[in-house]
Amino acid sequence: MVDLAKTYDVLVVGGGNAALCAAITAREKGASVLILEHAPKPFRGGNSRHTRNLRCMHTEPTEVLTEAYLEEEYWDDLMRVTNGVTDERLARMAIRGSNGVGRWMEARGVRFQPSLGGTLNLSRTNAFFLGGGKALVNAYYATAERLGVEVLYETEVLDLEIDKGVFQWATVSCQGGEPVKVRAKTVVAASGGFQANLEWLKEYWGEAADNFIIRGTPYNKGRMLRNLLDKGATPVGDPRQCHAVAIDARAPQFDGGIVTRLDCVPFSIVVDKNAQRFYDEGEDFWPKRYAIWGRLVAQQPDQIAYAIIDSKAVTLFMPSVFPAVQADSIGELAAKLGLDTQALENTVAQYNAAVRPGNFDNSILDNCATEGLTPPKTHWARRIDEAPYYAYPLRPGITFTYLGVKVDEQARVVMEGGKPAKNIFATGEIMAGNVLGKGYLAGLGMTIGTVFGRIAGEEAAKNANH
Repeated sequence: MVDLAKTYDVLVVGGGNAALCAAITAREKGASVLILEHAPKPFRGGNSRHTRNLRCMHTEPTEVLTEAYLEEEYWDDLMRVTNGVTDERLARMAIRGSNGVGRWMEARGVRFQPSLGGTLNLSRTNAFFLGGGKALVNAYYATAERLGVEVLYETEVLDLEIDKGVFQWATVSCQGGEPVKVRAKTVVAASGGFQANLEWLKEYWGEAADNFIIRGTPYNKGRMLRNLLDKGATPVGDPRQCHAVAIDARAPQFDGGIVTRLDCVPFSIVVDKNAQRFYDEGEDFWPKRYAIWGRLVAQQPDQIAYAIIDSKAVTLFMPSVFPAVQADSIGELAAKLGLDTQALENTVAQYNAAVRPGNFDNSILDNCATEGLTPPKTHWARRIDEAPYYAYPLRPGITFTYLGVKVDEQARVVMEGGKPAKNIFATGEIMAGNVLGKGYLAGLGMTIGTVFGRIAGEEAAKNANH
């Protein structure tokens, strides 16, 4: 039974990967630790329940990764997707901290599957969890509880009392009950972004946010983020930037997870409600581009788009949990999608006429491209001409937002004036904007949460023991 009358060494707000890494590390350093998880136990783990992998630097092949993936290549990949909008010190800490992190995870119950082949091109860079994110979360909770970490579910933190940059106590509500104070020597904020708060999203996106689908937990309302910012934490990140992928428009409003993501875009043409293309579908490998497509769709009329493929492409990607819309002609497909028949037929015909011969290879940046077409298709361009034809409706699927709190190398929250808080730490999505100013690199969110979770846990325990 959790004793809320005691003063804990470390209070962890949140219950996902970053929170668990912090809690386990702090407990292993001898600190008493309490996790406050807003979700009920069956839905614990935040967005980590839906994750599949993390991106790892490694200098030689491992049991679950092929070849090598060195720091500078990792850094170059990050620079390419962020266009340099990142804190290099913290980014390199995340990269270097990922080297060998798998062994730490395995020692705490996480299991990995053999390297992944196929069109995602991740066998060299990303380690996949056996059983996915739910198995990872369950393994960490089992380890945390075995170590003596205490956990309260269905517990929302309503307020942090902070005096001159020093955390005093948290006001919490357990299972909707009356607010109570929880005292701790240090606090680790690991409670995610504000993506499930549609009203907050509307502040930056307007009415378009009504058409957003939230891929992950409905509990990430951003209350801790707002609280920290109101109490003087330095903000970091663009509030309009987020990990946003194109997902099946038929997905539920919340918690659809990975099975609603659509990976057909590189092998398709994508059109808006007017049946017009609007971006290069073959710009780069999908793991380096999938997280821009949510924003692209969000910028289209009514935040809707459609990926169009033919029979040549239908086996090249992991399908959605929902079946594709199928037709024997482009005109019939347009009618089923509610698009203007002539407009879609013209768009497909113009695209087909612009495709130039090449050697199609979905495992490399091949030479199949269009010529004289705006926007172009740079790779994997093949004529859409073999019936039956297929389509998937797309909407913006928001995973997590990038607005967060600034942290230093010890994962301490930086307050107004640039001074780090004495005993307030942050990890995971709530501080990921320090590294991810824009764009996304597959598996990097988990890397940030794991590396900085361990840092936050160690530093919080050290602080509490002073």
